[in-house]
Amino acid sequence: MINIYCSDNKGTLQEISAFKKGCWVNLIEPTHQEIERVVKEFNVDIEYITDALDAEEKPRIEKEENHVLIIIDIPIISQELESIIYHTIPLGIIASDDYLITVCLKQNVIINDLIQKKVKGLYTHMRTRFSLQILYLISIYYLRYLKQLNKKTNEIEKKLHKSMKNEELYSLLGIEKSLVYFTTSLKANEVVMEKIVRGNYLKLYEEDKELIEDVIIENKQAIEMTHIYSSILSGMMDAFASIISNNLNVVMKFLTSITIILSMPTMVASFYGMNVGLPFQNYKHAFLFPIVLSIMLSGTLAYFFTRKKYF
Repeated sequence: MINIYCSDNKGTLQEISAFKKGCWVNLIEPTHQEIERVVKEFNVDIEYITDALDAEEKPRIEKEENHVLIIIDIPIISQELESIIYHTIPLGIIASDDYLITVCLKQNVIINDLIQKKVKGLYTHMRTRFSLQILYLISIYYLRYLKQLNKKTNEIEKKLHKSMKNEELYSLLGIEKSLVYFTTSLKANEVVMEKIVRGNYLKLYEEDKELIEDVIIENKQAIEMTHIYSSILSGMMDAFASIISNNLNVVMKFLTSITIILSMPTMVASFYGMNVGLPFQNYKHAFLFPIVLSIMLSGTLAYFFTRKKYF
């Protein structure tokens, strides 16, 4: 899919039907024909586009003639088995003097927010600032998703206190997996951002320098949060694996105690069911004797188990 946008004087995006100078070209899951059309129109290296469509491509920045390629990892949410997994995919930003191209292999919230005009002051002809605004939005979403992961961890923690199943541990394992994805991508993104500051890839104006500093700060904050949550989660999984095992032991101890208590009436009834001479067998209320004896034995065991805190 290919969409072309151009901003007006107020920084509001408008979708247009044809390429023009200063436009933003957005490629999402592009076909081979769409890739060839963009390559022919803007004389861009086809590998710039195909690399950004590789799910395993690492973040990097490079410059060739008047084209700058920025590949950055963005966070996305996907369904994996029965749990929601946060992971990352590459987003390619190709900037030149007259246009800006973004390439991604999936629909994502970053591009959707730009299209839906949730970011103010987007000027497509200001390629550097537009690129930095995308990077800033990516950092914001990392922080937002990290907060969601932390909230989800707290919800699972509450369930684990009384849990004897493994579903919660599987959920925590999914969160830990998401944090590993985030840690790897955020560190790689940080290298790209530092290269933008140090290198001559993009022409940075004063307001752009302030924006890239904000991007780096947000990215560092996301890295720190990821490390903190990973450390907490690692200890939590070890602790709650023991808690689940202990909860199961408590239940087994309770059921064993109940089984022993209920075995007393069974044992007394078995003795009094024998075809031999028994005490009080000729007494008219003889049936009450095994009943009372069963209650006394069961009550004594129940009292003993209660004192031992088996219940």
